[in-house]
Amino acid sequence: MTPLQAATRETFWTIGPVGKAAFYWLAVVAILVFLYGVYARFAAYARGSADPRDRLSNLPGRTVAATKTVLSNENQFDGDLYTGVMHTFVLWGFLVLLVATTILGIDIDLYRPLTGESFWVGDFYLAYQFAVDAFGLLFVVGVGMAGYRRYRNREGRLWGKHTSFEDAAFLWTLFLLGVGGFVVEGVSMVGQPQRATETVSFVGMALATGLQTAGLTAAGAEAAYGVLWWSHSLLAFAFVAWIPYAKPFHMISSFANVVARDEKAGARLPNVPADLDHTNAESLDDFTWKELLDGDACTKCGRCTDACPADTVGRNLDPRNVILDLKAYRESVSDDPVAGSGGGAVATDGGVASADGGSVPIVADEGGVIDAESMESCMSCMACMDACPVDIEHLTSFTKMNRQLVDEGAVDSNLQDVFQDVMGKGNTFGESQSTRGDWADDLDDVDVPDARETEVEYLWYVGDYPSFDDRNKKVARALARLFDEADVSFGILFDDEKTDGNDIRRIGEEFLYLELAGHHVETFADCEFENIVCTDPHSYNTIKNEYPEVDFAEFADDPMMPFDREEPWNADGAVDVFHWTQVVEELVEKGRLGLSGDELDYTVTYHDPCHLGRYNDEYEAPRELIRATGADLHEMPRSRDDSFCCGGGGGGLWTEHEEAVKPSEERLREAVEDTDAGAAVEKFVVACPMCTTMFEDGRKTGDFEDQIEIVDVAELLIEAVDAGP
Repeated sequence: MTPLQAATRETFWTIGPVGKAAFYWLAVVAILVFLYGVYARFAAYARGSADPRDRLSNLPGRTVAATKTVLSNENQFDGDLYTGVMHTFVLWGFLVLLVATTILGIDIDLYRPLTGESFWVGDFYLAYQFAVDAFGLLFVVGVGMAGYRRYRNREGRLWGKHTSFEDAAFLWTLFLLGVGGFVVEGVSMVGQPQRATETVSFVGMALATGLQTAGLTAAGAEAAYGVLWWSHSLLAFAFVAWIPYAKPFHMISSFANVVARDEKAGARLPNVPADLDHTNAESLDDFTWKELLDGDACTKCGRCTDACPADTVGRNLDPRNVILDLKAYRESVSDDPVAGSGGGAVATDGGVASADGGSVPIVADEGGVIDAESMESCMSCMACMDACPVDIEHLTSFTKMNRQLVDEGAVDSNLQDVFQDVMGKGNTFGESQSTRGDWADDLDDVDVPDARETEVEYLWYVGDYPSFDDRNKKVARALARLFDEADVSFGILFDDEKTDGNDIRRIGEEFLYLELAGHHVETFADCEFENIVCTDPHSYNTIKNEYPEVDFAEFADDPMMPFDREEPWNADGAVDVFHWTQVVEELVEKGRLGLSGDELDYTVTYHDPCHLGRYNDEYEAPRELIRATGADLHEMPRSRDDSFCCGGGGGGLWTEHEEAVKPSEERLREAVEDTDAGAAVEKFVVACPMCTTMFEDGRKTGDFEDQIEIVDVAELLIEAVDAGP
């Protein structure tokens, strides 16, 4: 037998029978402690309230998709190449080392006793050793990259009020395990001359050479090996046992979180049951098992906070802290030995939560786990959710707490006024509904049909701002002219159109939203049309994604609900709901607007509305329309799914906040300073009436009036049409 064919090594070199027995005993203890911890964690989730979504449907398919997401590290690479590479090295290094350890265990504990032979020899052994060294090196490099990222800037996003000893312990334990494994290998190679030709173990051989150069002899290596081997083994056992009790548990919980994710989370919010005893966020008992899992899945990476426009402009909102504050409070009041492992008092946005199980409100102006101002600061833009690599659904929990504030009447007085206007008048402006269609009076040659009386192809949901706001009425008129120019069959609801309810719902007024949804679907049922087209992405989102989710039958007997409907609306998707840019893009492609593509020569940039982009993944239609006019489009650094919110979502349009700079001002600054075209940008193009309102305000307060003009895509298009032959 050649040396290559005989290549192998003794696994328990210098470790006697007593040492082997102790090793296996400790391994069993570590695994049992680990299994109990995992069981206790998931048992705690089971005590959470039922989730309204079926998050375990098609579990095999979900698991395969989650496995692809996790193993590819695609979420980590999103917008952060360094983190993507770092996490890939750590994850794949860890997994290969875990698999290698498992393979060796199978050979020693199963295959050898059963067959009297070993498969851990020859070519397999050499391939095994090469893989272990290669991926072990990647593991150490990855952990080193993580350490560099963490410690080079202690003011960076990896640091915050929840940064603790466990973060450092996790990092340094991984580093010591990786480096320690190589040290053990190097010393072993010095002490076992038969491994002198084992060049596939290139890291171990390099270390062995270095140790020999430093004076380590074979006898010295044999004497030191036992101490090093036991140190490495004990650290490994301690780490395995520790996993379910601290930050390392994210290796399991984050995967589970990705499996249980809702692809439309945020775009469609969970419904509230008609149960009179139902509460929203009165106590921890109101949170679902998925919301509890969100807390354990959080890795404290801070991506959500970095992406949050509210935090960027200085509002009292840190999405990471909200999720971790809820988790810390749960741990502080739990008597479960795993869930309560954090222990101690919990510093919160609104005060200190008692660790003795005392009653603390989940959300309140003062003394709550979460400060009410934090929830009022949220713009519902979903930037936090888009940035999160483990699919935490921040907006679901945030809305739950907003609903609690509404239940208690503890909302901003401006929002109370909006609620009153919608309840009494049907719109957020407090105007008479009879004037809702008056914007069309100034259209000279365009007839706007009544969809309640005429069969149309497109029922046009105009929305509050295009109907009542003078600036946005121009957008409505431009869009009406575009429909007319393209010979589109359309009609509107006039005074039967009310506020769509999208933002009313995200502020927390669920029952007012239900009234609005019920009114509209009953109105839709009385009209003859094929599709619905919306001016506002907020309307588009809620009509498309949320109206079909409403269980009207559950509220049919409620005398407070002004609808008689019991059947769901559009549950089978028979009615297509569009944003107007999607409809008009198709018209332009068919040549129905007569554009040649060179009518305008403006230099422009485009702002992606949150509800059109992140919420509904529509990025191309508005851009294609801008290009169709001949305008020269330049992208802002933060665009598409990284777009920076205008500040109008989640009730921001109706409230005032203490902030260093308005979100709209920051966005306009980005347009004129950070965009490639710089000061040459003439027009800031939008596709959302709320964005138009916020940016027109920011243009004045930020002193951008002489630098850039706010224009809707519809206004740009109609100018191009008018400029044509």
